[in-house]
Amino acid sequence: MADLAQLRTDAEALIDAAGSAAELEELRVRFLGRKSELTQALRSIGELPPEQRGPVGKQANEVREALEALLGSRTAELEAAELDRRLVEDRVDVTLPGDPPAPVGHLHLVSQIRRRMEDVCIGLGFSVVEGPEIEYDYYNFTALNHPPEHPARLPQDTFYLAEQVLLRTHTSPMQVRAMELQEPPIYIVVPGRVYRPDTADATHVPMFHQLEGLAIDEDLTLADLQGTLLAFARQMFGEHTEVRLRPGYFPFTEPSVEVDVSCFRCGGTGIAPAGIQPADLKRKGAIPAPIGGPERCPTCKGEGWIEILGSGMVDPNVLDHVLARGYDKERVQGFAWGMGIERIAMLVYQVPDLRMLFDNDLRVLDQFGAGA
Repeated sequence: MADLAQLRTDAEALIDAAGSAAELEELRVRFLGRKSELTQALRSIGELPPEQRGPVGKQANEVREALEALLGSRTAELEAAELDRRLVEDRVDVTLPGDPPAPVGHLHLVSQIRRRMEDVCIGLGFSVVEGPEIEYDYYNFTALNHPPEHPARLPQDTFYLAEQVLLRTHTSPMQVRAMELQEPPIYIVVPGRVYRPDTADATHVPMFHQLEGLAIDEDLTLADLQGTLLAFARQMFGEHTEVRLRPGYFPFTEPSVEVDVSCFRCGGTGIAPAGIQPADLKRKGAIPAPIGGPERCPTCKGEGWIEILGSGMVDPNVLDHVLARGYDKERVQGFAWGMGIERIAMLVYQVPDLRMLFDNDLRVLDQFGAGA
C-alpha cells in the first residue's frame, strides 16, 4: 500500500515538472504503460490474500485515474503555452505586400469558338452530338458515297490503324451513325477533331476541328439550308452579314454548294477599313491596290466575300444506307454542311497563321482570355 502512495507522489512530481509533450509521453509510458509498475500491480492482485485484494485494487485504480487526469490537464497546459508562443513568434506583419494572385486560366481560343458555334446552332434548334475519332472505313467513306474506287478518297486519305479502321477525316460519319440510331426528323451538329495527312502551313495542319451540321425532314429545300447558314453567319459575324451560295462538289451532297459570307471587316466593299496602316496591310497579306486606288481589305483580299464552308442537300445514295430506319428518299430529304472551327477562329480574331493556334505560345494564347 505504501508503494502505491509513493508511486503516485513521484509520478505527480515528475508530471508537474515536465516541459514538453514528448516528456509527458515518456512519463505516460513509464507509469501507465503495459510494463509499468502500476499495471503490474493491478495484474498481480489475484495473487494477494483475499482480504487485501479489495483495498489494493481500489487504491491502484485511484492512482491510475489520478495520473491519467493529471497527464490530460498538463498536456492541455503545454499545448496552450505552445500556441501562445507560436502566435507571438509567427505573427503576420499586415503592412507587408501580399503574394500576387496566381494567373487564372481560360479556355483555348478553339474551345471558345467551338462553344460559341454550338450555342448558335442550339438556338437554331439543333442538338449537339459527338462521335468516335477512330472510325470504320464504312462510315468515313463508303456510307458517305465514297466507294473504294472513288477518286474523292485520295485528297482525304488518312491514317489507318488497321485495314478497315482509321482516324476520321471529317465529322461526317456521324450523319449515318445518327440516322441509324433514330428515325426522322433529325437536326444535329457534330463538333470534333479530324485528321488528314496534310503538310503543315499557314492554312493546313494534320489535325484540326470541324463542325458538321445535318437536318433530315420532310419538305426541306436548299432555301432552308441558306436560311440556316444566314442565321448562323449573322450570329457569328454581325447582323449585317450576307451569304452567297456557289456551285460546288462533295460526294455526299447533291446539289453541292460552297458558301461565302460578306466580309465583316469592310462590309463587303473590298476596301480596307479606315485606320489600318500600310504596314498592317502588308503584314496581313492584302492585295496591292491599283495605282491611285483605295487599299484593299486584308481580310477578304479585296473580294468583299470570304469562303467559310461547304454544304449541300444530302445525296439520296447516303439515305439508301438507312432505309430500315425510315429514311425513304422519296419521302424525306435534308441538308448538311461542314466548316473548320479554326477557320472561323482565324477570321473572327484575325489570326494570320493556323499553326499559331497549336504552338502553345502564351504570348498568343493570353490575348484570347475569357473576355476576348
